[in-house]
Formats: sequence, C-alpha cells, structure tokens
Amino acid sequence: MSSNHLKRLAMPRSWPLPRKTTVWVTRPTPGAHSLEHCMPVTLVVRDMLGLAQSAREVRFILHNEMAKIDGRVVKDPRRGVGLMDVLTLGEEHYRCVLDHRGRLRYRPISAKEAAWKVCRIEGKTTIKGGQTQLNLHDGRNIIVDDANAYSTGDSLKLGLPEQKIVEHIRFGEGTRCYLIGGGHVGSTASVKEYVVKRSSMPNEVIFDGFGTVSRNVFAIGDASLPLSEVNE
Repeated sequence: MSSNHLKRLAMPRSWPLPRKTTVWVTRPTPGAHSLEHCMPVTLVVRDMLGLAQSAREVRFILHNEMAKIDGRVVKDPRRGVGLMDVLTLGEEHYRCVLDHRGRLRYRPISAKEAAWKVCRIEGKTTIKGGQTQLNLHDGRNIIVDDANAYSTGDSLKLGLPEQKIVEHIRFGEGTRCYLIGGGHVGSTASVKEYVVKRSSMPNEVIFDGFGTVSRNVFAIGDASLPLSEVNE
C-alpha cells in the first residue's frame, strides 16, 4: 500500500472525523509531526473548520497564499497542522490542541496569541563546529550558545515567524504542564515531583493526585492555551 493513501477506518483515533462516510482520507505529508498529532490542512479547513466545501476550494485558498502555518505561507494541501501549530486563514488564527478525549482540535486565538508557540525540547545534538542544536517536537532545530542551560523536557516559547526564543520554560517541580497523553489528556497541572528511573523504564512525573510518564507531559509555564471543555 502506498504511503500516500490512508483508509478512514485506519486513521488515528485523534482525528475527530466520521469513519464510515468514504473509503479514503487524505494522509498528511511526512514531516514535523507524527501521524497521530497532526492533520493535513485540507481536512482542517474543509472538515474541521468548515471554511471550504471541497478539496478544490482548499487548493484555491492555498494557491492565493491565504493560509499560513506558524506565520509562513503554506501551499501543500497535505501539509500537516500539528500540536501547538498556529494556522492562519486570512485574518483568523487557530491553535492546534487536544481535547479531553485526546482528539485534535483547532481553536480560535487572538492575533497576539498567534505571534508565538510553545515547543518541547526532545533532544540535543552536537553539530559541526562544536555547536549545540536543540531538537524540538515539531521538527525544528535551533542552535544555541549555552548548551548546559537547556535540558530535554524543557520548552521554548518561540516568536513567529522569525523563530526567535522569547522564553525558556524549565521543566521541574512547580512547572505548569499540559497533558498530551494518558487519562488526563487535554488538561493542565503543576509538577509535584519528577522521578528519574535508572533503568529502561520511562521517567515518571507526579502531579497532585495522579502521575504519568514523561512523554505525556508538555511544559507550558504561563503560556495561555485555548483548552477544550471537559464535556465536549
């Protein structure tokens, strides 16, 4: 089966679309986000936001440079719009978040909020010249001067579209975090304890009344997110 095809019955559970209407659904272009954490811009504009009636209308919008992702014009109708991304359509802005059932949602935000996004540091790499490169959750790589100041699990608040670091959000006790997996997905909580396992087991993060593995935790600090309603 070609990687360009995806059956509706096999699409990720994070996509809030009906499964038995048609056989096929658009697969996002391989890129920054995993398949579970992004949807192609065609589906977002047509099916999620209802701003187009067909894929042809979406292509017209893209061809006329009326759509931007993270402040940059996008023309690929299969380009994925993923977690924390900012989608701009004309004068309207939307941020991709998760609801309390782990499904992708595209919430309206203000122009001020659309000027930044939060990215989690997934790893650090030493590149040619001895410089340190931070690998972010959305596929971005940022070169920094002081490598020891940043740790995996921290987050960066980036200005858009220039991608300058506006704020460094350190992950640790007391940090406000967004849950992107587990039983409390879509909610926020502050860290009480970070348990590092000296084994192959994943590290744990303890919150007030519950805990989860570190991959489900996204440090956001004081950043405001258009969170979903519990009863959605």
